[in-house]
Amino acid sequence: MLWNLPVDNVLWSLGAIGTLLIIATLSVYLVPAWQQPELQQRLTSWCWIVAIFATTLVVNHAIAICLFWFLSFLAFKEYISLIPTRLSDRRVLFWAYLAIVIQYYWISIHWYVMFLIFIPIYAFLFLPMRMVIAGETEGFLKAIGTLHWGLMLTVFSLGHLAYLLVLPDLGNPVAGSAGLVLYLVLLTEINDIAQYIWGKSYGRHPVTPTVSPNKTWEGLLGGILTTTSLAIAIAPWLTPFDLIHALGVGLIISCAGFIGDVTISALKRDLGVKDSGTSIPGHGGILDRIDSLTYTAPLFFHFTVYFYFQGIPI
Repeated sequence: MLWNLPVDNVLWSLGAIGTLLIIATLSVYLVPAWQQPELQQRLTSWCWIVAIFATTLVVNHAIAICLFWFLSFLAFKEYISLIPTRLSDRRVLFWAYLAIVIQYYWISIHWYVMFLIFIPIYAFLFLPMRMVIAGETEGFLKAIGTLHWGLMLTVFSLGHLAYLLVLPDLGNPVAGSAGLVLYLVLLTEINDIAQYIWGKSYGRHPVTPTVSPNKTWEGLLGGILTTTSLAIAIAPWLTPFDLIHALGVGLIISCAGFIGDVTISALKRDLGVKDSGTSIPGHGGILDRIDSLTYTAPLFFHFTVYFYFQGIPI
């Protein structure tokens, strides 16, 4: 079956998000004071991003996993295009791309243990061996370190989003696995927006001045407050979390989202680039949009599984 419609709570939430985006988009085109090309471009991109994630929640799980695989593929490809590589590394890259397919295959058949260990252990052991066979020793440590870190970041971490979607609905009777994915993505993106707005409005003291001077303590604390409050408010609608767990998740997502953001900022600063790419108008590249998710997705996944899927086969 092509469609796998989630429960009413998720559908109503998607409808509300879509309505707010439509209102915001119309406002920036009709209100003279808001008619700024950059803002219009960003809102248009947000519409596409929300549409893509909404699609993953309503289509068949097999199609959804393919969409997440494609997201990891694009993110890894963008990452590889940023970092310097040697001629001999091209032979190893084939196996790295193949590892993406294999990792998502484990997700598709719900093999939880292999999902957890394939990239961190098997890919970690196999890729340097293949690189050694190529016979190039100069720059070996840097090459294999950057390659495996990229797989961990764009495939292993993001893969938790896909596995979250195929968790049994029994662990979240309120809104099923789709509710968990929507809750995570919504809070992660709201946290980015809230930290930006609070920072622009009240920011005075940089958190990491040498990495991302625009990130301030005022923006970070404002984002934590906003995200945690929202996490508590919508938890009964989309998740099985009680008050304490919703509070914990809000703190985890807001803090981890910030760390993921500045980690990618450090990568770009090291490479001397402003954006990771140009694939998303107004937002830069894929990595610029999923930087926070690379940290929030695995932490949210394991928090949820530990507290709410004990004794449930996953």
